[in-house]
Amino acid sequence: MSKRDFYEVLGVSPEAGDDEIKRAYRKLAFEYHPDRNPDDPEAESRFKEAAEAYDILRDPEKRRRYDQFGHSGVDGNGFSGFSSNEDIFGAFSDIFGEFFGFGAAGRRGRPRAQAGADLRYSMNISFRDAARGTEVDLKLPKDVHCSECNGSGAKPGSKPETCPQCGGAGHVQQAQGFFRISVTCPVCHGRGQLISDPCGTCGGRGVMRVTKDLKVRIPAGVDDGSRLRLRGEGEPGVHGGPPGDLFVDIRVEPDKIFRRQGKDLVVSQDISFVQAALGDKISVPTLDEPVTVDVPKGAQSGEVFRIKGLGLPHLGSSHKGDLLVEIKVLTPVKLSKRQEELLREFQELESQKPMNKAKNFFKKAKDKVMGE
Repeated sequence: MSKRDFYEVLGVSPEAGDDEIKRAYRKLAFEYHPDRNPDDPEAESRFKEAAEAYDILRDPEKRRRYDQFGHSGVDGNGFSGFSSNEDIFGAFSDIFGEFFGFGAAGRRGRPRAQAGADLRYSMNISFRDAARGTEVDLKLPKDVHCSECNGSGAKPGSKPETCPQCGGAGHVQQAQGFFRISVTCPVCHGRGQLISDPCGTCGGRGVMRVTKDLKVRIPAGVDDGSRLRLRGEGEPGVHGGPPGDLFVDIRVEPDKIFRRQGKDLVVSQDISFVQAALGDKISVPTLDEPVTVDVPKGAQSGEVFRIKGLGLPHLGSSHKGDLLVEIKVLTPVKLSKRQEELLREFQELESQKPMNKAKNFFKKAKDKVMGE
């Protein structure tokens, strides 16, 4: 019997992309999966047909030969079909792993390698350490592979035994309607192995609890709520898997002088009303040495002066934000008699200015009209 066109089998066009082809195969594999269609030769045939089509069309070179020469371009040229469903499960375990644990791993073989768990750590640092960058010594309690048994959990000179319940897979299948779902093996608890002679150092766990000393580099300019990732510093992997990562959450404490506005630093500076009126040179703090700022005559409370390049660094860059100096004009609350005399004299002079005289004239005229 002649084979159907592979694009027709998957229900896609010859112009379909890789993602569309994969989605089409997943749909058919789920529909015709042997666990859903027990003792159904037609479904089994469709299951194998879809797998063959997907194996050709997912591979760029095989697909090129198929598009150019048809079935003759791939028959006997790197593809000989699947001899059993188990071969299909093994070839496409990434897809069948999504179907409630369906696939070869749930049937036989060794447990799959798993990455270790990630760890979280919250760290408080000062505002200025966050601005300048720093290095922090961290003592982290974590599990590491036992040095005595190299993580096997078995006493040196002995070996773990394959779990007879799951055959070393670490999980077994249970029927649930027409599905079979994969659950952790109740005998070995997912390890896939049983240890009859446990390691005396770790008690058969394969790991030991230690306190590890780490140096964590805090980059300059880090913000509150930032998260640093230290690869490989999490819990050890299982069955040969890689270790997890350590995530450090940064909490930046507020500063008494500065506050942050993006990459800019903001500092409030108090000046007297005399300085604001006459202008002055004032000293302003920075993250390093103080700088002198010229306050012009007639400066107003709330006015902001920008000093370029004295703010916070941009992460991964030599560029810096600016320092924003916010002026606050203070009104004196206790005056001497002489100061009051001078201020009243100043007030009198102000009222004699042409503009103020005009204002007073119109005010008196208005009051007179209103009084009639």
